[in-house]
Amino acid sequence: MRRNALLSVSDKTDLLPFARVLAEAGHTLLSTGGTARALRDGGLEVVDVSAFTGAPEMMDGRVKTLHPRIHGGILGLRDAHAQEAQEHGIEWIDVVVVNLYPFEATAASGAPWDEVIENIDIGGPSMVRSAAKNHASVTIVTSPSDYARVGEAIRAGEVPLSLRRELALAAFRHTARYDATISSWFAREAGLDHELPAETALPLTRIQSLRYGENPHQSAAFYGDGDPTPRSLARMRQHQGKELSYNNLADLDGAVRAVFEHEPPAAVVIKHANPCGSAVAHGPTQAFLDALSADPVSAYGGIVAFNRPVDGDTVAAIKRSKTFFEVVAAPGFTADALERLATRENLRVIELPADFGQGRPAGRDAKRVMGGWLVQDWDIAAPVELKVVTKRAPTEAEERALRFAWATCRSVKSNAITLATATEEGAVSNGVGAGQMSRVDSVRLAVSKATRPVPGSVLASDAFFPFADGLQVAAEAGVRAVIQPGGSIRDEEVIAAADAAGIAMVFTGVRHFRH
Repeated sequence: MRRNALLSVSDKTDLLPFARVLAEAGHTLLSTGGTARALRDGGLEVVDVSAFTGAPEMMDGRVKTLHPRIHGGILGLRDAHAQEAQEHGIEWIDVVVVNLYPFEATAASGAPWDEVIENIDIGGPSMVRSAAKNHASVTIVTSPSDYARVGEAIRAGEVPLSLRRELALAAFRHTARYDATISSWFAREAGLDHELPAETALPLTRIQSLRYGENPHQSAAFYGDGDPTPRSLARMRQHQGKELSYNNLADLDGAVRAVFEHEPPAAVVIKHANPCGSAVAHGPTQAFLDALSADPVSAYGGIVAFNRPVDGDTVAAIKRSKTFFEVVAAPGFTADALERLATRENLRVIELPADFGQGRPAGRDAKRVMGGWLVQDWDIAAPVELKVVTKRAPTEAEERALRFAWATCRSVKSNAITLATATEEGAVSNGVGAGQMSRVDSVRLAVSKATRPVPGSVLASDAFFPFADGLQVAAEAGVRAVIQPGGSIRDEEVIAAADAAGIAMVFTGVRHFRH
């Protein structure tokens, strides 16, 4: 019985050299469509699948490899099914080289629904899974990156079982990601992604391996979900500097979440996933200076992010500050800015997509826990109506600072308290209390971290005050206005404490825990 290799690929990178290895090793090449044409154009003899099966391609190519002579040749057990195969004229297929229709690229191109549907591969995944299941006898190759080592093994006489198992695992992962990508697109485009599904999968592709995780003893990698929506760190571009670490990427995520909470030009300095300084102003340079002044000590070794493109003047301000930053990120840099930043060789300069602030992140937010995942909708800012609950309403400047503090507070680890002060150009944070077990301690911490006079500041709390003690600490420090969700059984006590101190307080009715 002759040795057969079936080749049907969308990505034809390095196909011809590998196919020549197969032919030289005595394999008959079976193929279809564009792959067959590419092989013939390369001077190789090819048997069309339709000739091999005795059945024509039909239904505009939707049905061509779905045939017993194909799947029987791949799936059959070489000993147990030999007689049955002979009775039905089935020849064994020993090598399957398949990668799938470019569904993801077609969907990302904005193609119409029908065209995207036609790029859902059916025969390809079926052959890949069949070959992977029968890897005891069949070599399945789904990536051109594996051609070299498989070809070397074939030249040596045999692909070892250990390599066939490795290739089978890669094949199952490949089809799992392919199906997950399709289901994600289908749910979104069909308007069926409003509920948490009973079953789901994450279509992840490794973007880069990382030196280690949060600590040197942990291995790590950065995976992208392949979704074409604007707000994706997988679409960022690194201009210079060392490779991003696990902690850099985690902090970068916190930085862009925080800075794109603000509509005016803003800058945020992140340290250990929390904003130690943030500000909005008329432009990025002043926003940076104000954000840095909020906590210049904690800013050392942090990440600074902008929601506007960065120019040479902003870079000059960064350099004058003499503050060591790990990363500078923005949705664009002028040529002058990049030239000035180039003098700091180790500084990681990250350009976000220009449209990064538009729309929502793809899919849902997820957090790994032992044995499973916690999945939720993204906590995306929504316009809130401020309900004045005290005798005194906030002034115009206080309300501006309150709205800024509320947007900043949403990016702080709970329990979260942020102090803020109105400026001529916008607002600036003035002390952050993050991650404390009691809210009153978060208030004390925020007050202790203030770099500007606290009297006259405003305060934001990510959740309600369960007791009046936190409000009283703020009042004693000189806070003049407070924004919080409300909803405590002791709201009346807290409101009374605010009235007694002459504090204006507003409720949002929305909580923003971040764990």
